[in-house]
Amino acid sequence: MRRLFCLFSALCLLTAPLAAQDWAKAKLDKSPRHQEWVTLKNGTHTIHCFVVYPEVKDKAPAILVIHEIYGLSDWAKDEVDQLAAAGYVVIAPDLITGLGPGGGDTESFSGNAMTKAVSGLPADQVTGDLDVAADYILQQPASNGKLMVAGFCWGGGKSFGYATHRRDLKAAFVFYGSPPDDITSIACPVYGFYAGNDARISKTVPATTDIMKAAAKTYEPVIYDGAGHGFMRAGEDPAANAANKKAHDDAWARWLDLLKKSS
Repeated sequence: MRRLFCLFSALCLLTAPLAAQDWAKAKLDKSPRHQEWVTLKNGTHTIHCFVVYPEVKDKAPAILVIHEIYGLSDWAKDEVDQLAAAGYVVIAPDLITGLGPGGGDTESFSGNAMTKAVSGLPADQVTGDLDVAADYILQQPASNGKLMVAGFCWGGGKSFGYATHRRDLKAAFVFYGSPPDDITSIACPVYGFYAGNDARISKTVPATTDIMKAAAKTYEPVIYDGAGHGFMRAGEDPAANAANKKAHDDAWARWLDLLKKSS
């Protein structure tokens, strides 16, 4: 019985993110905004990127979105669309392009193979892929040349790390991601969004705050009480618990305000 319970629990953990995709895909399919896929090259490496444009009159700031450990899911693409709805031109690279069965992308994976693929990506390759995506979106006529980065979970850590690399960033938004080992080269403000019930990540915040302050870097973290890791996705699910939903809603409001101030 214990073994069956463990197997059931593991299955739930693996399928929970995927089960949340139906409602996200339904929202995405109803979007009136222009969505497109572009194929870019980082040396010999191919990257498929999801791009959404806002329905605005003037040029817009650009946002580079870095997906979760679950790849460029329908939820991640819906986040891109929601940011475009707020007036930004947004690009999200599928960083596991070509690594799925038969050379597929995120959608071709099943089970925990996807999380292994994402966590096993070479750091230099990820940085190069992000640069290619960022350069592409900045070159589009709809972009006003201002760039920000945001990431979730695994991508949250990558967004924090990208701030140490990319000197033209206006801001970095870190959703429950780990800090980099060396923050000395960060040139833009970093805004953190963390879950109260996520000690693995949120317990890094006090030390990171001290390190950033000592280095005269702007770092503004907020920890949302009662929320769990991944609350931006979980809080948007129709079946969300109250704490995750409140954290999601409060974080979105804060994020939109910071985006406006940063651009």
